[in-house]
Amino acid sequence: MTTFLLVHGAWHNGQSWNRVAPLLESAGHRVLAPSLTGYGDKSHLLSPEVGLGTHLDDVAGLIEGERLDDVVLVGHSYAGMVISGVADRVPERIAQLVFLDAMVPEDGESAVDVLPVTKQLIDVAVDGWRVPPMPEQPPPLGLFGVTDPDDVAWLRSTLSDHPVRCLQEPVSLGNPAARTIPRTHIHCVEARPAGITRRPVPAGERVRELPTGHDCMITMPAELTGLLLEAAGSTPSSGQTSMRFSSSS
Repeated sequence: MTTFLLVHGAWHNGQSWNRVAPLLESAGHRVLAPSLTGYGDKSHLLSPEVGLGTHLDDVAGLIEGERLDDVVLVGHSYAGMVISGVADRVPERIAQLVFLDAMVPEDGESAVDVLPVTKQLIDVAVDGWRVPPMPEQPPPLGLFGVTDPDDVAWLRSTLSDHPVRCLQEPVSLGNPAARTIPRTHIHCVEARPAGITRRPVPAGERVRELPTGHDCMITMPAELTGLLLEAAGSTPSSGQTSMRFSSSS
């Protein structure tokens, strides 16, 4: 049995994984999909003081509190910042890092450094600290890549504002042990908004692609689950680290 710890991205909450968690559990694995401070069942805790450090405490505290080991730590979008910082704190607890269409920072970088377009969100923050969810756009962009009307309505009902501090706080990545943790990068390669750039993946790290928009846990849950199971159970060969996962439809 593998323990999957699924960390949602900005504006979202733990419900984002509602279609993926049961599939992983039916395969015999343990799944934790918490909402970070300020989202979901913790939305009442949203404040200007909530930042990246708060979310690092959330996830690292859960790992320590539940005494989790050999964790497959999955971070979607902004949560790439979170899982990077958590791995730096407790590398001995992490078996695999999975960056799911996620920010991949270097030491000392903030989300704005990784994805400069986020500076525009800070400039229009409500009351100087609340960044509203991204608006729905015409297909194929939709709402975070989700275009089905029922799914869009459900997703919109789950979203919360995102604190500016989460985008401005730098992450500290000084623990060399964290760099030895195997990494998988899952890229959603369709319907990418303008200004969203992706850094090159270092040689030797596994890359997988899904032909869908950003919120692949909603649009392609079965295919995503297959890639997460692959990440948990195998190591990429030195000769082939990239593969596109196509829908069967």
